[in-house]
Amino acid sequence: MRKDAAEALAHFTSPAPSMSERKAAGKALREKLPRERHAEFTPGRRRPDPVAILEKQAESRVPSLVPLRYARMLASPFSFLRGAAAVMAADLARTPVTGLTVQACGDMHLANFGVYASAERNLVFGINDFDETLPAP
Repeated sequence: MRKDAAEALAHFTSPAPSMSERKAAGKALREKLPRERHAEFTPGRRRPDPVAILEKQAESRVPSLVPLRYARMLASPFSFLRGAAAVMAADLARTPVTGLTVQACGDMHLANFGVYASAERNLVFGINDFDETLPAP
């Protein structure tokens, strides 16, 4: 077995930290990077133009469908944000990070959630549609 495959397997077969250990780790991260640091956003001088980001995306899309996409995005601020995940990702890329990686989803609406059982046998509300997700800080 390759070393990286063995490490990945060990990650999934090693005992998980206890709930109290996970809570302590989260509190330690909040000491390092308080939540308040995420409360404000000031666009940097070198912020990519949001329209340019959308135009770049349009280059890889079916040309006849691009106007339909833009029309749907114009319907409401929520619709715009739903169609502009790349703009949000570009903005978030310059914000403080904790060092944790999550599976971030650009298609977050109520129909893409469900109720599941956690490892501790608690009910949790979580995402069930991973077709538009990427790992992110």
